[in-house]
Amino acid sequence: MKKFIPLIVLLFGAIWLAKTLVPRDPPTEFDVNGFGKLPILVNGRVKPLDTVARTALLQFQGRQRVTTPDESKVSPIEWLITVFFDSTKSDTYRTFEIVHPDVLSIFDLKTQDGDKKKRFSFNQLQAGLPELMRQSELAQPVEAQKRTPFQRGIVQLHLKAARYQELKHSIVLPDSDDFLGELLRFQDALPAGIAAVRAKQQGLDYNEDAFQAMIVMGKRYDRMSAGTRLHPVPPPANAENQLEWYNTGRALLDTFQRGGVDPTVLAYAGLAHAWRNNQPERFNKIISLVRPEFEKRFAAQLVKSDIETRFNAAKPFYTSMVLYVLAFLLAVFSWLKWPDTLGRSAFWLIVLAFAATTVGIATRMWLEGRPPVTNLYSSALFVGWGAVLLCVFLEAIFKNAIGSVAAGLIGFGTLLIAHHLSLSGDTLEMMRAVLDSNFWLATHVVVITIGYSATYLAGFLALIYVVRGLFTSSLDKATAKSLSAMVYGIVCFATLFSLIGTILGGIWADDSWGRFWGWDPKENGALIIVLWNAIILHARWGGHVKQRGIMCLAIFGNIVTSWSWFGTNMLGVGLHSYGFMDAAFWALTIFVATQLGFIAIGNIPLNKWRSFRTKQS
Repeated sequence: MKKFIPLIVLLFGAIWLAKTLVPRDPPTEFDVNGFGKLPILVNGRVKPLDTVARTALLQFQGRQRVTTPDESKVSPIEWLITVFFDSTKSDTYRTFEIVHPDVLSIFDLKTQDGDKKKRFSFNQLQAGLPELMRQSELAQPVEAQKRTPFQRGIVQLHLKAARYQELKHSIVLPDSDDFLGELLRFQDALPAGIAAVRAKQQGLDYNEDAFQAMIVMGKRYDRMSAGTRLHPVPPPANAENQLEWYNTGRALLDTFQRGGVDPTVLAYAGLAHAWRNNQPERFNKIISLVRPEFEKRFAAQLVKSDIETRFNAAKPFYTSMVLYVLAFLLAVFSWLKWPDTLGRSAFWLIVLAFAATTVGIATRMWLEGRPPVTNLYSSALFVGWGAVLLCVFLEAIFKNAIGSVAAGLIGFGTLLIAHHLSLSGDTLEMMRAVLDSNFWLATHVVVITIGYSATYLAGFLALIYVVRGLFTSSLDKATAKSLSAMVYGIVCFATLFSLIGTILGGIWADDSWGRFWGWDPKENGALIIVLWNAIILHARWGGHVKQRGIMCLAIFGNIVTSWSWFGTNMLGVGLHSYGFMDAAFWALTIFVATQLGFIAIGNIPLNKWRSFRTKQS
């Protein structure tokens, strides 16, 4: 039976992966999935409302699940619909994550007042919002690197609260009990109001009541148009610029020139009316009428919107994380029992997880129309993808589960990093002007990122060497020789790609900024990776270090690569710095400390390793 275990593991993994791709019907009569597929322009990119919902929840609370006060679960898009159309209800949902006790104190709250002791509702925060704004105004002039944890928490919560308020005012006015009725009355009064405004401008007799009504509504919709990045209303069919979408307030202000309320605005108002009054048939009917109108003019955008919605629901990277963990555990246990059976099982799970990640990255490339690496989030995905690909080749050659263990560690670790990077906002963001070059993104960025992948892989293989040598008796001469050969080959590969990627980066810099090299922190970091890999190779060729010495040098390569990848961004200086990432500072510090610890362990004499294992047994 043992020979069938790898096949059974692969079969169950594939079934579970396929199950994540099957669309799930929401437990509601409302066509919330149809609503989530509607396109909206945000920050220069047309995306589905489903993405808006998921991105907002990740920013607010670090997850996409929402629990209502009665302990029921709602999907991200259901939560967003409630925020749009029934904010009084959404104000009771505990969706704001607050972990700093001093931040909680300004709202007279304690950890036990929150869901899981850290998530709170807008209603719980409302009384303290003026003090939050005051504290935020005091903290914002302070440089991000110099802010205290309290100041960082205050600024982040202020941004979350402002974002939530923006969502509430983006589609309908939350203070209107019947926004649809308001718009219909406004449209009926529009001819008389426009006539009154024109008559007054010409110095003629005019209807004062009609004139004042237009002034009141104009001010009301002007406030609605200010401060929102969500543009749900497409331009008129005869507009010259079909890429200039409008927010609801702006579309209503344009009503004075067009003479009628935009049909899309009326449609959203109708959806709000149906949602508030629990009329699923009417809600679904409006969705079925709005969708064809978008398809007439924005068919290509809707195809991408639908695929992105399906991609969001499938969560291929989360699925891959789970598979990588299972594969890692199987591979480790294979060193203790059933090496061939469990090792092959782990290998096929790695292949399955790699396939899911590949499809996910390819989908992102198609949605964005760009090469695989465009920002830090996508770089984390690609670093892991490249390292796992190399691990698959190593495992196929050596068949000793070492490649599977390394793949599980790196695959899970880089996807976890990517998840935390996704908390900052839309991961398919518009390209920065200086990066807007598919050629250089596909050459310099991809090549140097492969260099990152290979350098990390060499370091993680060296970690396996140290851990197996100190804590187990499985590091025999054959295994140690295999690991040494793997690290050497991977370092050679990493040196080549890091060097070529750095040279290509200099050529791009010369093309963009008129200089090949400027000693920018990011440029220095890339150079250090090349030099460190070269040091490892020369130390080996010159006989200056033996097997364990090379492993320690490779582990330090993890520190060097992490500094170039993340550390240089934390300096907040240089042309390559895209903002101070205070959330990553301690994570990077802890990672560096652990790597130094492993290097120290790796330098313990072999007889001490054996003595330690004897005491443990």
